[in-house]
Amino acid sequence: MALAKIVYASMTGNTEEIADIVAEAFENLDIDVEINECTQVDADEFEDADICVVATYTYDDGDLPDEIVDLYEDLQELDLSGKIYGVCGSGDTFYDEFCKSVDDFDAAFAKTGAVKGTENVKVDLNAEEEDIEKLEAFAKALVSKL
Repeated sequence: MALAKIVYASMTGNTEEIADIVAEAFENLDIDVEINECTQVDADEFEDADICVVATYTYDDGDLPDEIVDLYEDLQELDLSGKIYGVCGSGDTFYDEFCKSVDDFDAAFAKTGAVKGTENVKVDLNAEEEDIEKLEAFAKALVSKL
């Protein structure tokens, strides 16, 4: 069975909820899921997965959260050829750089040789019904690329 690895950073709980929604969607599609908070894993653990997902929030005005910087830097050193990736996360439209960390991780994954499975999903603060539908479609799209 295919394995999806989800790594998240969450300060308010919004991004953890997003990661949980994606995890449940994968499970409903018969995909094994490992979900970890970013300080509990090393980037090279993505090498064991078929689908690699990062869910992150954007801190302040476009900054990566401090706790996920090491993962971000280490990720770019990996060869994830043959893997599918997706990035999602939460932000606040109050800031000019809405969900910039999602785009930063998209660029980091692109350097690994992994294949982008679907468009990034950006959620304003917490996931509403429409966002949940987008996140479920995100998971489906990633699985369809396997």
